Amino acid sequence: MLSKIFIKNYILIDELELDFSEGLNIITGETGAGKSILINAIDIAFGARAGKEIIKGDADKAVIELTLINKKQDLTELFEENGIDNCGDEIILSREVTKSGSRSRVNGCLVNQDFMKHFRELFIDVHSQHQTYSFLQPKYHIMLLDAYAKGTCGELLDRYKAEYAHYKDRLNKLEELKNSADKTSEQIDFLKFQVNEIDEAQIKSANEDEELNNELAVLENVEKLKDLTGSSYWAISGDDGAIMDGLLQIKMNLAKASGMDNSLEEQENSLIEAIEILKDLSTSLREYSTSLDNDEERINTIQERLFVLEKLKRKYGGTLESVITQGENLRKELEGIEFSTQNIEELQLKIDAQKNKLETLAGEISEQRKNYAQVLSGLIVEKLEKLELPKVRFEIHFEKCELGANGFDKVEFLISTNISEGLKPLAKVASGGEISRVMLAIKTIFAQSDDIETVIFDEIDTGISGKTSQAVADEVKELSKYMQIIMITHQAIIASKSDRHFYVKKTQDGRTSVDISILEGEAKLKAVAELAGGEITDESLKFAKTLIN
Repeated sequence: MLSKIFIKNYILIDELELDFSEGLNIITGETGAGKSILINAIDIAFGARAGKEIIKGDADKAVIELTLINKKQDLTELFEENGIDNCGDEIILSREVTKSGSRSRVNGCLVNQDFMKHFRELFIDVHSQHQTYSFLQPKYHIMLLDAYAKGTCGELLDRYKAEYAHYKDRLNKLEELKNSADKTSEQIDFLKFQVNEIDEAQIKSANEDEELNNELAVLENVEKLKDLTGSSYWAISGDDGAIMDGLLQIKMNLAKASGMDNSLEEQENSLIEAIEILKDLSTSLREYSTSLDNDEERINTIQERLFVLEKLKRKYGGTLESVITQGENLRKELEGIEFSTQNIEELQLKIDAQKNKLETLAGEISEQRKNYAQVLSGLIVEKLEKLELPKVRFEIHFEKCELGANGFDKVEFLISTNISEGLKPLAKVASGGEISRVMLAIKTIFAQSDDIETVIFDEIDTGISGKTSQAVADEVKELSKYMQIIMITHQAIIASKSDRHFYVKKTQDGRTSVDISILEGEAKLKAVAELAGGEITDESLKFAKTLIN
């Protein structure tokens, strides 16, 4: 659910922070006051299009931040895949819009708009006179039906989905094998040549070329290295005047001095350590110098080897690591071709058997769906009749199609709200008021099984009044027991049901701004009275009290 919103420099809002409650959150205000500004801000935070025109005045950027409390979704895998910190139930969602672009973050981690689109589908459902719920679209109807029937056919559907995923993997493997089998004999011969060329090189490691270049550099500079290391050795431990002779004399001097002043013992010990280090260095330099030898044969061998390795690197990716990897891939491809014919036949038999099994499971699922479809249709009609659509008809249409992830059923919701009209797709219901009531009925029925925690209604009560308003108010309140509702309304009856009431006011004292406040007690009573009577009078206040109490 949406716990908090923070807005800064957004359209007509300087800075605003609001806390939402569980249950029913109502937004009211005068016409043109900017009530939808809050809904639009939430939509933008969840990734809706936002241009620089939303930035208020001369500000550099607009910022919208939402705090969500997650009670239903398991986001562990999604967050791990996208490198997002999992902070428990609380999620911080933010959108920053500048004049050059925008950035979205989840728990402080940058995310792209594809991620935000998916994230939005998990948490909110927005409906207005100009927008349809996601489940108005036929592709979602089978998901809604399965959600309703999951208590009975959920396990069977899970079995089918797992089996179907395995079936698709085998189909993909079959396609790969067929593609391999289609290669010409010339292509196969070339593959064999490439594999043999890399194998014959017998590459020792991905760093072999670097090691050989280092060795070659030494062999080509033997005389210089001998001279440099040999002269260094003689300077340290050679004839009279060498460094070691001078240090030994200093050592003798310090030994005598420390006998007279023991505070010099530390310096004497430091010198002894230095002399030992120089002795070791002198020995290693002498050994290194005497070990060097002009080896023209080895130089030729290294150069020939490097020529072979460089040739392979040019052909297979630029590095020995890529040559080794390419060799492994080519070998696997060749092995796949050599055994593809036999594998294709065996795999095709397995696929055929698995398809028959899937057909059987899909048939069982379809029968159960059709049984539940009748029950669900009856419940939806019952709800719609309560919402003042007495002549409504509702059916769930089935059409058999190719096997897919959900079986072979294509499901679509059909409705007629007038006795003179035939059934037609739910998405094509003409009246905005009728669509709103259909959505409300379906949402209420599915509330307990729906994982979405927040539903936003943006003025869906337009075009209704009287008994219909009361019915809608009761249904919205019932729905708010199972999920958070945020709703803009002009109906006093609906507003009176709120758990939290927000009032939007536009002020124009030198500059235009929008303020949003939370109404309680007397302030809420006056707002409901104003909605009921158009103005606050004793009569409208009395009526408002009856609604709230």
